[in-house]
Amino acid sequence: MGWIQQVQAAIERNRPLILDAERYLWDHPETGYHEWKAHAYLKEKMEAMGYRVEEAGEIPGFYAELDLGKAGPCIAVLGEMDALTCPEHPCANPETGAVHACGHHTQCAALLGVAAALREPGVTDGLCGKIRLMAVPAEEIIELEFRESLVRQGVVHYLQGKPEFIYRGYFDGVDMAMLIHAGKQAKGTHLKVRNGPTCGCIVKKMTFIGKAAHAGARPQEGINALYAATAAITAANAIRERFPDDEHIRFHPIITEGGDAINVIPDRVVVESYLRGARVAPMEAFNRAINNAFAGAAAAFGARLEITDWPGALPMRNEPALRQVAKEAMELLEGPGTCLLSTEAWSPGGTDMGNLSALMPVVQPSSSGVQGAGHSKDFMIADPELTCVVPAACLTTMIHLLLQDGAERATAIKAEYQPVFPDTAAYFAALDALSVKGEAVRYEEDGSIVIHCASEKKRT
Repeated sequence: MGWIQQVQAAIERNRPLILDAERYLWDHPETGYHEWKAHAYLKEKMEAMGYRVEEAGEIPGFYAELDLGKAGPCIAVLGEMDALTCPEHPCANPETGAVHACGHHTQCAALLGVAAALREPGVTDGLCGKIRLMAVPAEEIIELEFRESLVRQGVVHYLQGKPEFIYRGYFDGVDMAMLIHAGKQAKGTHLKVRNGPTCGCIVKKMTFIGKAAHAGARPQEGINALYAATAAITAANAIRERFPDDEHIRFHPIITEGGDAINVIPDRVVVESYLRGARVAPMEAFNRAINNAFAGAAAAFGARLEITDWPGALPMRNEPALRQVAKEAMELLEGPGTCLLSTEAWSPGGTDMGNLSALMPVVQPSSSGVQGAGHSKDFMIADPELTCVVPAACLTTMIHLLLQDGAERATAIKAEYQPVFPDTAAYFAALDALSVKGEAVRYEEDGSIVIHCASEKKRT
């Protein structure tokens, strides 16, 4: 029996484990940094296979490492645990509104399949290096108030799981990373690998503080925070023509607090948004321009402005050599033409795999087997075989291709990769530059006004 047949047989023997995991996790959805049921379930299964699990502790998530006994690169295989909130989905948790409307649970089912297959006799024969199996929380950026509270308490330093895991050192020693996301492809295509880049984002919360007054009797005594906010949005919109088309800058604010009573001048208005872009430097520059526009609008009305910016996902590009490995693996398993290497110039979505791609080669293909639109009430797993079992086989095959023959391919990919940042110190410095917290307008005693939208340094 050849090695590819060994992989296929190992996955087939573990099909019940994979499919049972998909159903359990679908039936128990949890949003980011709440994924304790998923954590416990996955941990129990991994430990039953003989893995030593290193838990994150006060947040969900863990990793387990398989040392193949011969020196070589370390490959991380990831599964994202978190769900979305979509209360109108027919399968949403009635209390929390959580549902796996992005299909992250399929990644975790596939992760278990990979872990189990690697324990099967003969599957890792001839391989060298290490495989780090990682259950990661909080890919989706939702429930900002809850996550902000975790940051204030010092429980986490970042809103998303992968930058948090990078901060904690859980990716130290990892040379490349991969996962397969649930998706929907044309008939006969089991896998698509985007080119990229995806967009990164800065998560923004801007609070205008005015002065309440009777809206009918004494409006002149108030400072209208809503007018300041709407003027700020108008000012930001006027900057849009400066956004270069090929940088894919996006800014799409909403007002989440807009006043409490119609007969009172609003004294507190909150605007939230993302600032998206395909490269970090333009994201930083245009975010600064928007913050200045908001501060100028606040100053025009005499309002205060508190700005909080969090670094979200960074732009991601699938490493070309890993794209080829994914294609080769899928076609070894399922035949020619079953993997599409797309050629689009960029993707409007985002993922915190981008944070990893700034430091190491990554690849995130999309499977088939989904019906309905992602993040919507129509999203369903139509074929768990295609979303879970086939990806588990593909990831295991990719590991084999990368780590066989003295890990020749993995070593070459690692050597040729040009990271965005030379090390984690430079990476964190870039995240710090995207972080803003504090008052943006200062009113001096002499009547002068100072605009101040500085970065918040989080690390020393």
